[in-house]
Amino acid sequence: MKRYLFCAAIIIVMFGCNAKKMDYASSETNAVEIVDSAGSSSTDTTAKIIKTADMRFRVKDVQKTKEQLSATIKAQGGTVAEFSIQSSIQESDKVKYSTDSLKEITSYRKEGVLIAKIPSEKLDDFTNTVAKMAVFVDHQAMKMDDQSIAYLANKLKVQNRVDAMNTINKTATRKGNNVETSLYIKDDYVDKKIENMNIDNRVKFSTITLNFYQDNTVNTLIVGNDNLYDYRPGFFQRLGLNIIDGWVYFKEFLLGLSRLWAIIVVGFAVFFGVRYMIRKRKS
Repeated sequence: MKRYLFCAAIIIVMFGCNAKKMDYASSETNAVEIVDSAGSSSTDTTAKIIKTADMRFRVKDVQKTKEQLSATIKAQGGTVAEFSIQSSIQESDKVKYSTDSLKEITSYRKEGVLIAKIPSEKLDDFTNTVAKMAVFVDHQAMKMDDQSIAYLANKLKVQNRVDAMNTINKTATRKGNNVETSLYIKDDYVDKKIENMNIDNRVKFSTITLNFYQDNTVNTLIVGNDNLYDYRPGFFQRLGLNIIDGWVYFKEFLLGLSRLWAIIVVGFAVFFGVRYMIRKRKS
């Protein structure tokens, strides 16, 4: 009887240890499967071609063209990633319009930049539509980047990491470096999955950059006269004021000389004294 009880105790202990190992391995496998569900199927062999395009063209009105482009992009199932419109002054001048106002004449150039994401299968149709909006197309180009090899390499590396995780799970213990190694492999596994998800997104939606501009526009505006010379009094008024100022300056000059009378007297005395001595020597 004692022998049977001893054997039963050994079986219970061994079953408990195996259960702990199976629970730990199961948790590691579930973590990998959750991350793997975010990626694409391993049987996907579609070519991964990333398309990018750019265009530069002239239009009649930049603002209206921007609105048309936004509506067309939305209708095609795309999105506007970035846009900007700016005006640069080419030439500016001011001419007299009245005593207190000027006519400001400005020649400026308006340009727009729009970056959009378009479904790749509709990229050609979209560029044809944009070309019809243009008065003149300066430049149009498209680039195709095949990422199939990089995509396949990531998938194979992912499979290698799954195999490594399975190997670690079979010998998993809560001691040693197994936990750190498992975490590193899973992080690298996620990175490869994210890279492929990014490639899938870029394959599905092509990026196109649109640069458009319009002819120089001339704008006129009445502004206040900032030339101070035009606000001075008339000629005769200024002439009378200058004569009065001249008399004031002359009086100030005389008053200044009156302060120097002693120096002037000594100067005259020295001058005539020297002159007298020279004449005396000559005689």
